[in-house]
Amino acid sequence: MQSYTIGQAARLLGVSPDTARRWADAGRVATHRDEGGRRLIDGQALAAFSVEIAQGGTGEEEVSYTSARNAFPGIVTAIKLGDVAAQVEIQAGPHRLVSLLTREAVEELGLEVGMQATARVKSTSVHIDRT
Repeated sequence: MQSYTIGQAARLLGVSPDTARRWADAGRVATHRDEGGRRLIDGQALAAFSVEIAQGGTGEEEVSYTSARNAFPGIVTAIKLGDVAAQVEIQAGPHRLVSLLTREAVEELGLEVGMQATARVKSTSVHIDRT
């Protein structure tokens, strides 16, 4: 079974290593040590924990009501405004998301580079790569 370091688990969960470490210290997810003394989380335990926090939240973020389940909270890194359309880029952890929307929507949302925003993705197909 594959195991993950605290840093790897944090990246997969979309949180800082300090947050993942605090969760492990609080016993929210079980860890064990390898021969080198590093704390590891079993893959199955990490998968179950990721579902748990997705369903119940971490208790640290605001509640959001939406039908879109694939949420990528991040920071706005670029906005390109046209006469009618706009392009907004969000960096959400290791993910760069680009959205094309109307200029009016960008203005109504008050989006600016440097502010927090959440990209929500709905699609009919999802591709999974094994890494």
